[in-house]
Amino acid sequence: MLLTMQNGLGNEEFLAEHFGAERVLGAICFICLSRTSRTKIERYDYGHMMLGEYGRASQPRTHAVAAELTRGGVQCTVLENLALERWRKLVCNVPFNGLSILAGGIDTAAILQDKDLRRTTLGLMDEVIETANKCGYPLERAAAAQEMRRTEKIGAYRPSTLLDWEAGRPLEIEPIWGEPLRRAITVGADVPRLEVIYALLKSLGETGREKKSASKIASHSS
Repeated sequence: MLLTMQNGLGNEEFLAEHFGAERVLGAICFICLSRTSRTKIERYDYGHMMLGEYGRASQPRTHAVAAELTRGGVQCTVLENLALERWRKLVCNVPFNGLSILAGGIDTAAILQDKDLRRTTLGLMDEVIETANKCGYPLERAAAAQEMRRTEKIGAYRPSTLLDWEAGRPLEIEPIWGEPLRRAITVGADVPRLEVIYALLKSLGETGREKKSASKIASHSS
């Protein structure tokens, strides 16, 4: 078995292509963590895992893996539709992870307190929900309000994507924004905000890599 706990879309497909679809499981992790060093992780909010099979309903092994995680103290439930829940988590990840960077390095509370950013957040959420439904995953419109309430309870949280950006680490641009956008275009969903946020983050990511490479060259030259 291969179990991926990565964010976004496309990870299970990659593993299935290279190792066989029947081996692949996916997990969605709902927990607020910040990696502050190579050996230290800070947890801001308790969470849980949701475990499912790639492209099929749960199997006996799915429940066995979930039981082992639960036995180890990790709250874990089994999903019958992994892909649907991947889209549900994107309702939160797409706006908050992206806007936290593009708005100048701010936390989720600051995004929610700004009326324009809050409106943009809701617009992005609606685009994700529309795309999910057009892709055949019945994601209810109420998912946006649910994610807003959940994020409000967390408080001033700095998403992991923002921390990666500030630390000069690679960003999860393709699975969180690129792949959802490509699927939206394929099914004819109207996602103007997602197009803009993807273009800006991709540009920032490329600029960051160029700066990092230039810094290495300068270091070696000196």
